[in-house]
Amino acid sequence: MTLANRNALKSFSLAPLSAALLASTLAITPAQAQERDEFSVCWSIYAGWMPWAYADVEGVVDKWADEYGISIDVVQVNDYVESINQYTSGNVDGCAMTNMDALTLPAASGVDSTALIVGDYSNGNDGIVLKDNDDLTDIEGLEVNLVQFSVSHYLLARALESIGLTERDIETVNSSDADIVGLFSSESTEAVTTWNPQLSAIAEMPDANVVYTSAEIPGEILDLMVVNTQTLADNPELGHALVGAWYEVMEVMANEDEDALTLMADAAGTDLEGYQEQLAATYLYTDPAEALELIESPDLLETMERVAQFSFEHGLLGDMAPNAGVVGIETPSGVFGDESNVRLRFDPSFTQAYIDAQ
Repeated sequence: MTLANRNALKSFSLAPLSAALLASTLAITPAQAQERDEFSVCWSIYAGWMPWAYADVEGVVDKWADEYGISIDVVQVNDYVESINQYTSGNVDGCAMTNMDALTLPAASGVDSTALIVGDYSNGNDGIVLKDNDDLTDIEGLEVNLVQFSVSHYLLARALESIGLTERDIETVNSSDADIVGLFSSESTEAVTTWNPQLSAIAEMPDANVVYTSAEIPGEILDLMVVNTQTLADNPELGHALVGAWYEVMEVMANEDEDALTLMADAAGTDLEGYQEQLAATYLYTDPAEALELIESPDLLETMERVAQFSFEHGLLGDMAPNAGVVGIETPSGVFGDESNVRLRFDPSFTQAYIDAQ
């Protein structure tokens, strides 16, 4: 059985997150939490998250889970936004997502969430592609297809800012990440903002010109493994097992093991060369000490303030949000926003424990 087939068996069809389901999730109180020994986390296809495919198929997660006397089901989800919906609704205990989406989706919905692992930052893996135009300034007046209000939207806003434009100067068109490659080939599509592997596929099309990437804003688009805070507090074994499995695979990545990279490439729907190109645009924190340094840095808090401001300006923190700090964000260097409503936390303790154990 190929890796793609094995992943297909573990994928599932996702229903939209209903208001009733979300309400029932948010009604869960800490008193209802309990110790458990079975957990699940999910991920979607992206260069920086392909190590979860390897960790699952090669039994790395199982090995670390066994060490802590638990089991962890690692599930691939085919649509990124809906994978976060599954986490927000409580169907899984953790999910791979970006820093902005962690704030605007689960945290803004009231789900207290902890960034357990900061795996990488996008260093060119997200980009803006124009058709028949080769300069970012040509974007003025165009329709831009993207996953609206995702990090693609954030990247677009930062790009427009860099040339003195605003979103009033373009028109955004909401599109699924699963459909965006096909959309670019349509005559009516003028521009897209997306991430890899879709970005690489589009960049190879005729008349496609990548005019701006996340390499222009290093360290702002962070890729995380986010876990429910209460679940983590009640079951720290989950955090230790996930962190241990992740950094075992990071050693493989640091050694550029071609067999492992080929497996990840296959899972991502590309070949080894294609995946290596994506990794070249990804700054992976293969050294846990470096990841720890980022988490504890004041730069992280500054980045999250900027992300929160963007999210507030776009109504992503709720229609009734009074300001960008309505959802508290806690990092080791301080708290941004409402300290009585902290819903997104960056916790360095599990990474520190891994480093101490080595």
